[in-house]
Amino acid sequence: MSLLETTNKPFSPSSEENKHVILEVIHKWLSDSKTLLEIASGTGQHAVHFADNMPYLTWQTSDLVESHSGINLWIKESGLTNILTPLEINVSEDNWPIETYDAVYSANSFHIMSKENVMDFFSHISSILNSAGLVIIYGPFNYNGQFTSPSNENFDIWLKQRNEKSGIKDFEFCNHLALNAGLKLADDIEMPQNNRILIWTKK
Repeated sequence: MSLLETTNKPFSPSSEENKHVILEVIHKWLSDSKTLLEIASGTGQHAVHFADNMPYLTWQTSDLVESHSGINLWIKESGLTNILTPLEINVSEDNWPIETYDAVYSANSFHIMSKENVMDFFSHISSILNSAGLVIIYGPFNYNGQFTSPSNENFDIWLKQRNEKSGIKDFEFCNHLALNAGLKLADDIEMPQNNRILIWTKK
């Protein structure tokens, strides 16, 4: 994700572009939720925008420690009281929180992760979800082993040039992991620019 600096805060143009369309989808699903954990909060832009528009929801940010300062700048500037400073979470390490949440959200992370990272994500997810909790994932996915657009195929090439273990994941691979983790698919929503929102619920 390319970052620009705006008033010393990290700034992602893509997060700015997609935050409105993502909110339009997820606020309907999160209307009864009170607590949410975001995995890989990135710049913090999504967290601030969503927490501002869903004041009933306590939004817990998280990321690798090198991203914390930027996220904290966004949180501090927002003045919001329903968004919490980031936890340090590496999905493949045992530093997951002991708290449980009504929902887990992550955007544009699975294609950065390795397959092993995604497997570790799902292996931990049920332990931190409350009953009937939601898992909401935004990003590009392949179906039946096929790219959904030439631009996604080119994006995948670029990702693998940066890190050979990265790349767009197959929906079927992720859904199989989710099912094994005690989740069931609730929706698969087409989004602009060849992205999807996948929503699972805890059985």
